[in-house]
Amino acid sequence: MGIGLLIVIVTLIGGAVLSAQSSINGTISRNIGLLETVFFTFASGTLILAVLINFFGSGHLLDLLHAPKLQLSAVFMGFGYLFLSTFAVNKLGVTPANLTAIVGQIVAGFIIDATGLFGSELIEFSWQRAVSLVLMLAALALIFSEKNDETQASQLQRK
Repeated sequence: MGIGLLIVIVTLIGGAVLSAQSSINGTISRNIGLLETVFFTFASGTLILAVLINFFGSGHLLDLLHAPKLQLSAVFMGFGYLFLSTFAVNKLGVTPANLTAIVGQIVAGFIIDATGLFGSELIEFSWQRAVSLVLMLAALALIFSEKNDETQASQLQRK
């Protein structure tokens, strides 16, 4: 197995873990609250990372003080993602919330690639990327139409 395939497999596993995390966080937030869940997630992650940095870190953590301010904004983006994904799972369900987040990530990725934002390599927006975007938007429409059908059916059953 080549390194490229290994990276794809590890990334797929990471995506599955994110899906599980959003589901678990949605459940926890119904019990302890949305902000408390986000706090718990970040606090426990901070503790785990502190231990890992202590044993395996490169020793350059303080270089953050000299990083460009725009790059430091990623902290707020991470909080925003976790907060919104936990909120969305409770309102939409795991699959619609995660698929919506994925489509948002892909659209942002296309824009970042095409413009070189944040110092990334320029990658043109090809017809293949356009077709994949249309297919993802179609998948999103199908998932939400299913969700809408389920909502209408449950409302009819209550009457």
